[in-house]
Amino acid sequence: MIEGGLAALERRVSEDLERIAYPRSAWVPPRTGVDGRPVLDVLIVGGGQGGIAIGHGLMRARVANIRIVDRAERGLEGPWLTYARMATLRSPKEVNGPDLDVPSLTFQAWFEAQRGKDAWATLNKIAKEDWADYLLWLRRVLALPVGNGVEFRGVEPAGGLLRATLLHRSDGRVETVLARKLVLATGIEASGRWWTPPVVETLDRRYWAHTGEAIDFAALAGRRVAVLGAGASAFDNAATALEAGAAEVAVYCRRPALQRVQPFKWLSFPGFLGHFAELEDAWRWRFMNHLLSLREAFPRETWERAARHPGFRLETGAEWRRCEAADDAVRLDTPRGVFEADFLIVGTGFDVDLPRRPELAGVAEHVALWSDRYTPPAGEDNPRLGRYPYLGSTYEFLEKQPGAAPWLRHLRLFTYATTVSFGPSGASINAMKFAAPRLVAGIVRDLFREDVETHWESLRAYDLPEFLLPGEEGETAPVKPVLDRLAGGRFG
Repeated sequence: MIEGGLAALERRVSEDLERIAYPRSAWVPPRTGVDGRPVLDVLIVGGGQGGIAIGHGLMRARVANIRIVDRAERGLEGPWLTYARMATLRSPKEVNGPDLDVPSLTFQAWFEAQRGKDAWATLNKIAKEDWADYLLWLRRVLALPVGNGVEFRGVEPAGGLLRATLLHRSDGRVETVLARKLVLATGIEASGRWWTPPVVETLDRRYWAHTGEAIDFAALAGRRVAVLGAGASAFDNAATALEAGAAEVAVYCRRPALQRVQPFKWLSFPGFLGHFAELEDAWRWRFMNHLLSLREAFPRETWERAARHPGFRLETGAEWRRCEAADDAVRLDTPRGVFEADFLIVGTGFDVDLPRRPELAGVAEHVALWSDRYTPPAGEDNPRLGRYPYLGSTYEFLEKQPGAAPWLRHLRLFTYATTVSFGPSGASINAMKFAAPRLVAGIVRDLFREDVETHWESLRAYDLPEFLLPGEEGETAPVKPVLDRLAGGRFG
């Protein structure tokens, strides 16, 4: 432990947040529902890195009447300690996001407070376990109101508000809450489904699993494993199986060669990350059609982690055309020949498809998709991209049919499905410092506009003098109560 350690850092955090606290006053008028219950200003679904960044931004903007819920138990938010099977983050260690540019809140500050600057200098990439611990620390020092074990089950309009249904997983209690705004900050898996080729889907489930699922790797010891896909997740799972004692792990890639160029490194500059969403539709489609048609290359460390095992094998140009169970194994028919394996791991990515999500029943059918708003030129068509939602300028859902569901503007999306509209954003650490403030600014703007009449009346009634003249009542009143009244704000 470094002298002072986290305690000293947390004092610095408190001082930093105090220095940038202006303006301090509470400004959002409180609301109650028709039943007299208080109404949340914002409900955030997802307590991982996205939900923390948005909660942080809202609190900084003095939108404090918020609630964050996550279905996972504390510490298991996001993928880091569940289906993320890499050893480290793929981003460079200098990446910052949920800190929202407060130096004392960065991962580097947290890491150095515990292990020192020399340890930081020699660190290659951030261990996923450290990132998970760091997010929990952020949540604590920012005093964010996160409730774990609470699952979002759906939302519907309620007289100008939103009515969300929540399930408390510990006791099965169903709760309904009223909110003015709702943010879905649920990472990647809540935007559709993990995609599995039909040739695998028809197999008995005892023969296969997807990389996005729980896998009993210990049960693969001594067995032959085949992994479909040549992205980072496929190789992470291959390496995990080998480390668990698998006798042989073969990775099958349908392309003739691995993708070794990482295009997402190219786009990591402020112009793209900050302003991609402002481009014309044709440019946004062209960029993302190109980027999402490429396999995202994985770091050298990922390759070496798998390739160092003698039981590792790579088969390129080997798409699985047919999979058949026979004699307690699976025969794989590929252009390179027929292979056998005892267990299959499918690493074929994610398919954005909002109507597949039961919690979006009553919502997804009204949401505008890219296929509703843009027709690409010949040679650039891509049905998978067409299923991505076509979002407003601050991540809000837009209506498929104007006027059919105006309440959608109160729902914002901060998941992988934002990619075509915003580039890497809702599930990207690299883009978070640009993306979260944009979303927060949209909520703050909307809350102000919706209450503009109340603010107007408040201004007209505002009569607090800066000082008292001789002879006026209260002339000798202590100064502190007056200052307290000023600092208390309009709705504090």
